[in-house]
This record gives sequence, structure tokens and C-alpha cells, in this order.
Amino acid sequence: MTKRPKPRLAPPAADALTEAQKSLRDAIAKGPRRGFVMSGPFAIWMEAPEYGALVQALGGFVRYQTSVPPRLSEFAILCTARHWRAHYEWVAHAPIAAAAGVKAATIRAVQAGRRPEGAPADELGVYDFVKELYQHRRVRDATYKKLSKILGSRGMVELIGILGYYATVAMTLDVFRAEIDPAEPLPFREPKLE
Repeated sequence: MTKRPKPRLAPPAADALTEAQKSLRDAIAKGPRRGFVMSGPFAIWMEAPEYGALVQALGGFVRYQTSVPPRLSEFAILCTARHWRAHYEWVAHAPIAAAAGVKAATIRAVQAGRRPEGAPADELGVYDFVKELYQHRRVRDATYKKLSKILGSRGMVELIGILGYYATVAMTLDVFRAEIDPAEPLPFREPKLE
């Protein structure tokens, strides 16, 4: 079992929030994330609420308002969580991806770092694109064209937005060691830092 790293930040006390923190809390609560718990990236962004307000607004758009179908969006989020080994992001989004139609075998393959060979062609297109982009910071024409036929130009631009936002979230969660439910096993091994 992987040892759980200790969080680097604690959520602010609800009765000690600044006006900017209250504004951020209220903006999150009024959006599609109704009923959220002050945890994960939202709790971390409370330390820089003006930044948090901007990034959570972008998150609301890329999560709920793009032309990318939810199944493919959530699948791309899982690919990002796997790349960054973002425990919190994985634990939060794996069930959402499953509910959106991503097969359990596909989710397990991505978690293990394997190409999900039995996945539908559109998911494989997303997987290949995301993997190539994160690995090489570029994509080949063939990889781009294959996914562009599925998502179209708008969807491709929005997919990059989804990947960029969730990479930001993953880095935030990893650096500040966002805590997941102790009952949940950590989905990834912690990398050894030299």
C-alpha cells in the first residue's frame, strides 16, 4: 500500500473567510457544482481566491459547456489524471466517466497506464492524442486528423481547453497533496523524487 502524503494546506475555517474567499465559495456553490464540499482544488484555491475565481469559471465551462461529448471529456480527464498521477482527480472522475459510458475495462487500462485496446474508436482517438501530446508536447498530423474527424475544429480547441484546465487541476492537487477519502485506495504509486 502506498503511503499517503500529508496535505500541504488545510481548508480555511468557514467562519474566517475573507470577502474574496466568500465570493469564490458562493460562485462555486451557485454553479453546476452545487453542494460541493470545500475540498480538492476548491479548498486550495481559497488561498488565492482571485485566481480561484478565474480558474473555477474556466472549469465550469470546460466541464459542462463544451461540444465535446461528456463520455469523451471525462475520458480525457482520466487520461490527464493518469499522466499526472493525480489521486484526487482520478477518484473524483473515474465514477463520473463510468456513469458517462466509459467501460470499466477501459478505465482499468488507463489507470494501469495501458492503451485500452477494447475501447471504442473515438476513445482510442482521444487516448492516442492525449498520450502523444503529453509525451511529446506535439501531435502528428495523422493523430490530429483522426480525432478532428470525430470532434471537429471547435471540439479540438475545446479539448485542448479541457486538457489544460485538468492539467492545472492535477498539478494543484499533486503539489498541495489534496487529501482523498481515507477509505479510498490511492489509484497510483507515488513517484520517487530524487
